[in-house]
Amino acid sequence: MLSNSLSTLAPDALKQLQATLDGDLLVPGDEGFEAAHQGWNLSYHHAPALVVKAMSASDVADAVRFAREHHLGIAVQATGHGPGRAADGALLINMSGMNHAFVDAESRTAWVEGGAKWINVLEKSTPLGLAPLLGSTPYVGVTGYTLGGGMGWLARKYGMAIDAVNWFDVVTPEGDLLRASANEHAELFWALRGGGAGNLGVVVAMEINLYPETDVYGGNLLYPGTMAREVLVKFREWVKGHPENLTAAVTIMHYPPIPEVPEFLRGQSFVQIRGLYAGPAEEGQAYIQEWLDWREPVVNMWRPMPFAEIATVSNDPIDPLPAKPTGAWLRELTDEAIDTIMNFMFPPDGPAPLLFVEIRHTGGAVSRVAKTATAYSSRDAQFLLEAVSITPTPEIHEIVVKYQAEFKAALGSALAAPYLNFTDAQERREATRNAFTPENLRRLQAVKAQYDAENRFDYGFDVKPAK
Repeated sequence: MLSNSLSTLAPDALKQLQATLDGDLLVPGDEGFEAAHQGWNLSYHHAPALVVKAMSASDVADAVRFAREHHLGIAVQATGHGPGRAADGALLINMSGMNHAFVDAESRTAWVEGGAKWINVLEKSTPLGLAPLLGSTPYVGVTGYTLGGGMGWLARKYGMAIDAVNWFDVVTPEGDLLRASANEHAELFWALRGGGAGNLGVVVAMEINLYPETDVYGGNLLYPGTMAREVLVKFREWVKGHPENLTAAVTIMHYPPIPEVPEFLRGQSFVQIRGLYAGPAEEGQAYIQEWLDWREPVVNMWRPMPFAEIATVSNDPIDPLPAKPTGAWLRELTDEAIDTIMNFMFPPDGPAPLLFVEIRHTGGAVSRVAKTATAYSSRDAQFLLEAVSITPTPEIHEIVVKYQAEFKAALGSALAAPYLNFTDAQERREATRNAFTPENLRRLQAVKAQYDAENRFDYGFDVKPAK
């Protein structure tokens, strides 16, 4: 049985744990306790029994062993993005202090600690002409993003983030530190690549491959929102036959009327063609020229840029805010799917409770990896859909949850598997089973039974140990 309060923990036990740590142990009432468990998404809140602010792998191991001894669940918060099940009554390991990254230019690899963000890698790799397989923003955590798959702007050329991992250093539910790779603990290595976000142990470090990208061509074209249907149809045809150097997306965005948004966008709706061409700028520009010849955009933001400026493609917010994302793979962008997107983004009875919907073109290197090569198994869908809403109050949050569910239900057979990186909280738990092929799920549950038969790590993906 797992404990759900501090009442079973003697003060001496807490003092003994603190004495072993390089970092801090915090309990309710301590200064900094609330900040230590508040994630980036302000719509979600935890109530852990205690928080260990780990500064080293040994801190993580000590925390895990303490939780086992005192029958506490174990939750992990690497950087605070992507909340899973609330860590109520659990020991929460906060890894934000473990944020170092070191780059080896000769081997084109990076060693990354479990609490690092992509910006920590970019700052070391881009001066050397090397790029990691990050997503749309450098301000999310490397570990959580990678363990869930990782579909970024270089994916069609190089694959998913999980395809770039050489090994993980993992603290197991027993409190042991081991290395998982293709040659050591190979089943755990297989499972962590796509199926291990918060449910198989604590990844305290990893080694990833880097790629020779320095100058790229990327940005956004903005067309009026009234052209959204036309643009969606043209995008579907435009991406056919694209080279793998180009990863592109179409995004319908309702810009909020707030001071942080540039004045010409404020309160307006636009449909945008965004993406990245990982190659010579003149080649990338030739593909964008087709849009310029078709219709003149309101703004053309595509430009040659150093890879260090990759965040300007999506311009995701950096500061914490309350939001609700959802997402799934699309088998194809049919006329019916386009109709559904239009109906839910531009409902006749008032403003949509969706901030944006993005459809990203996939394939290429992503689809060349066998479905059984990693736990992550959504390799053959043509597009990846993401929808995000701002949820400033609990009441609005509930409205959004219902609306997003109706939206995905209306897409029907166009949807393939869920993409767990674009889900959170209860939706992530409910979507876990359908995110994997039956074969991969059975194998993942067997690995779970081998390493965490008692299911102490039950706050991320909902993978139950095989009986």
